[in-house]
Amino acid sequence: MELSRRTVIAGAAAAGITAATTGGTAHAKGGGPTKSLFGKLADGTKVHRWSLANGGTRMQVLSYGGIVQSLEIPDRRGRYANVSLGFDTIEEYVASSPYFGALIGRYGNRIDKGRFTLDGTTYQLSVNDGENSLHGGAQGFDKRIWDIEPFTHGTDVGLRLHYTSADGEMGYPGTLRTQVTYTLTRHGDWRIDYEATTDKPTVVNLTNHVYFNLAGESSGTVYDHELSIDASRYTPVDAGLIPTGELARVAGTPFDFRRAKTVGRDIRVAHQQLLYGQGLDHNWVLDKGITTRPGHAATLRDPSSGRTMRIATTEPGLQFYSGNFLDGTLVGTGGTVYRQGDGLCLETQHFPDSPNKPGFPSTVLRPGQTYRTTTVHSFSA
Repeated sequence: MELSRRTVIAGAAAAGITAATTGGTAHAKGGGPTKSLFGKLADGTKVHRWSLANGGTRMQVLSYGGIVQSLEIPDRRGRYANVSLGFDTIEEYVASSPYFGALIGRYGNRIDKGRFTLDGTTYQLSVNDGENSLHGGAQGFDKRIWDIEPFTHGTDVGLRLHYTSADGEMGYPGTLRTQVTYTLTRHGDWRIDYEATTDKPTVVNLTNHVYFNLAGESSGTVYDHELSIDASRYTPVDAGLIPTGELARVAGTPFDFRRAKTVGRDIRVAHQQLLYGQGLDHNWVLDKGITTRPGHAATLRDPSSGRTMRIATTEPGLQFYSGNFLDGTLVGTGGTVYRQGDGLCLETQHFPDSPNKPGFPSTVLRPGQTYRTTTVHSFSA
């Protein structure tokens, strides 16, 4: 999802470039994370880039926004491509990023009119999406510097990202201490573990906003990707993309992905919900519900490369956004402009506007509790 809506490169030459930027061929095969300077913010704050690899998956992560700047996986012939949309410079991320690769918080997705009531007190949040609050407000977690601690644990490598959000930041109550752990397993899975605690009752809904294109980030649209989502219902929205509160059945609608179909097959059907979102930009209600262990949620496959991504999560919802507002004004890491549908997002989450929808699963976090969710991306070709 983007603010404006209201939020491989294959071959030996490409592989050689990757090895140079991630610390060499040995690192590409696995090893501890390495750190380099990516750039500086206008106030002089340094932004670092961490590079890590394991099990055939390569990743680069920025301290600014916890952004996944690149995510490289091999195709059926072993050729690598960056499958995550992004920028080459910190200046571009600051000036014009539609949340490319970023950690999202305190609240992923929208809150109606940026307002909610908790325990009898009404809180006014930062409004940055028309009259609504989107992805935590104008200065959400995607625009914060995260403290990053690398680790190697057995056959896993990863990064622990820490950020403390002060009481009242963007209007949210409570000091929220957040840890997000990115892990690459020996199988090449990318696991995200989210944790948070608070000293006052608050609401929390954390996610990640990678734009995926499994053919490679500069390869064109994802409309021929095949997608399945394990969801029999979705949450329809109004003209402001706020859920109405209904849990509508997907059967007989463009939102039915229970069996795999191409992303573009029904994207131009004359359905009011598609008109509201200018494409697919909705929350699917996962059949599995909230689980203590990650359960399967979705599978995405690019037929041309054979790359397949399976997503498992403990969360009850999945926001599928088909890159509707990429308009050719942004130049990506591959040197090409991003146009409509050149990437898609699959954001595991609780539902949008849950603080104002008593019938939705609660996003309230209280002192003494620990917010915990997990999402796993598994890759194959």
